[in-house]
Amino acid sequence: MIDSRALTVLAAALALPLAGCGDNKSIDGELSASLTQPVARVELKVQKVAPGSRTGEQIYSNVCASCHSSGALEAPKTGDNAAWAARISMGLDGLVASAKAGKGNMPPKGGATDLTDTELVRAVAYLANQAGASFTEPPVEGN
Repeated sequence: MIDSRALTVLAAALALPLAGCGDNKSIDGELSASLTQPVARVELKVQKVAPGSRTGEQIYSNVCASCHSSGALEAPKTGDNAAWAARISMGLDGLVASAKAGKGNMPPKGGATDLTDTELVRAVAYLANQAGASFTEPPVEGN
């Protein structure tokens, strides 16, 4: 049989850990928040470019290269003279019309809906020139 004193001691021992429950005064909210901060932070800086001020190379690097540098989605690779020969024979106006409307897996303007018509001409001329065309890229105003 269990002695009543032993039962009292056992009950006290079991209740002791519960004595601090609900005591929020011992938790420092600021310290807790600072200790649970992430170990790294990413901050994005959006840079707006004035419409019409991008060069063909800039547009190629930021928009076109994602598919044309690797041939993704059946895009003709940059600098592949054989793949571009028939396209270049369409002339700059024909290529620009095709790029503006979209072709195959490429959406209109390569997905860069903010391109001005002049910027699109610059990008198409730059890309075609990498495969042997000799199209003139319209100059950027102020350059």
